[in-house]
Amino acid sequence: MRKRYRISVVLLCMVWGIANGAQIGYGAGVVSAADSFNQNPEPQNVHEESGRSRSVQEKKPNKLAVIIDDFGNDQKGTEEMLNLPVKITVAVMPFLPTSKKDAEAAHRQGHDVIIHMPMEPKQGRSSWLGPGAILSSLTDEEIRKRMEEAIDSVPYAVGINNHMGSKVTGDERVMSIVLDVCRERGLFFVDSKTNYYSVVGKLAASRGMPSIANDIFLDDVHTVQHVSKQLQTAAKHAEERTSCIAIGHVGVYGIRTAEALKGAIPELQKKVEFVGISDLVRERSSWRPDPLGSY
Repeated sequence: MRKRYRISVVLLCMVWGIANGAQIGYGAGVVSAADSFNQNPEPQNVHEESGRSRSVQEKKPNKLAVIIDDFGNDQKGTEEMLNLPVKITVAVMPFLPTSKKDAEAAHRQGHDVIIHMPMEPKQGRSSWLGPGAILSSLTDEEIRKRMEEAIDSVPYAVGINNHMGSKVTGDERVMSIVLDVCRERGLFFVDSKTNYYSVVGKLAASRGMPSIANDIFLDDVHTVQHVSKQLQTAAKHAEERTSCIAIGHVGVYGIRTAEALKGAIPELQKKVEFVGISDLVRERSSWRPDPLGSY
């Protein structure tokens, strides 16, 4: 009888221990392999997904932003440039007979529009500047007024670059006011690099604005052959540094520049993607200007 009783007690203790031991084990964080997998599953194909991401990044096309200066006066090459089969940036001089018309046409064609702001050079004729130029002799108030008027005169503008300006782009007082107005109006500034000692990049960076500048002039020599060669150089620059900004012009030789561009596009598209300057600014920096007004 006692033996039977002892066996029963032992069996009861074993059953109680197993049951409560399991509860204690789970309460202390001891989980089965299956539950461990479900709660913290091993990421599947992590290396594969990472590889895909790297592959996408590696295949990201290099960018070429072509800015064409001197629109606004019905210059030669205007129509040819506007009808190019790739996106370009149309730099329109303010206060000229076709400034508004050219800006509106460029916008309809899907091109970026920027203001090609006339600025005082170290040398050159004042007649080359056009109306409303920014001069180092102007007061702070006059500079601000001319900038505001220029911005208001060119619809759809997302930025500004300098026309001439080798003197002004080296003047901290003048360029500080210019950039302050740009920032207030949600515009970026592209330094055309007519002055090796330009202060634009430094001043832009100090204001949290993108520091962006021309890399190569396409038509410093006015032949189709030279422009074509410069475009190949620009594409190589983009391949080496992921992007390139190049500047050409409408004007006396604008048709030649447009012809070279049109002829080079099919081959260049195998190497680079043509983008507007605003696309490049967004890619290169965290700059996000305020929405543009409606026109």
